[in-house]
Amino acid sequence: MMTPNIHPIPRLHSLPATLPLEGAVRIELEEGIPVFRASSPVQERIETLLGKRRTLGLSAEEEQELERYEEMDDYLSFLNRLVRNLLQAETQKNL
Repeated sequence: MMTPNIHPIPRLHSLPATLPLEGAVRIELEEGIPVFRASSPVQERIETLLGKRRTLGLSAEEEQELERYEEMDDYLSFLNRLVRNLLQAETQKNL
């Protein structure tokens, strides 16, 4: 019997102060599988921070904000992998 490949659940230490309370995450369907992504305004903020980091550098607060967004992205990626893997396992089981 195969042992499932278990990954630790990522922890979010805090959320970015600029993260909107509503509309921060959108759900799209890809091949019938829900995929969680940051909303367009959140993606724009991340791109702004990354651009500023490359050109001017970030303040300590902005660097911390970007780190929170990276943690959030890791968490969404984990959720997406979990959902995809569960649905694939269910499909294999039903074959």
